[in-house]
Amino acid sequence: MITKPKPEEHPPYYTHYIGLVKSEDVIDELLKEQINTYELITSLDEETLMTTYEEGKWTIKEIIAHLIDTERIFNYRAMRFARFDRTELPGFNQNDYVKLSNANLRDINDLMQEYAVVRASSIQLYRSFNEAMLMNIGKSNGAEVSVRAIIYMTLGHEIHHRNVIESKYLGR
Repeated sequence: MITKPKPEEHPPYYTHYIGLVKSEDVIDELLKEQINTYELITSLDEETLMTTYEEGKWTIKEIIAHLIDTERIFNYRAMRFARFDRTELPGFNQNDYVKLSNANLRDINDLMQEYAVVRASSIQLYRSFNEAMLMNIGKSNGAEVSVRAIIYMTLGHEIHHRNVIESKYLGR
């Protein structure tokens, strides 16, 4: 069981995301939320997947690409920090990454397959960490963060964006 991180283990910005994770069985929740996200996204037609709720916002396909990119980056950070690597890691510009993702040109089934592969890799990585690894703290984007906080941030980030899709794109 990977318990929730304390506030001092992550930048304040991520408190919202971590708060969206209700269970302390974060590995099981990663699996459940993957299914929820997959079922929601694959139920949408192409027109809906290509809409934005406001000028300058991402399409739903671009949100999925963003989730994939972010999870990969978070996993890299978690692995480095779990290995007690003290190298400070840089941040990334999410808007630049989305622009270059070509998400809107991709088939949704292809995107969702990539999403599933990344999530499976995440879960395997997270399961490999022992308690000392989970508690280790590294520095990325100028802020300190524990490995276990990264795991919760990954899941909370997904929940946040799915909530945005449901409320702002689908009006639920």
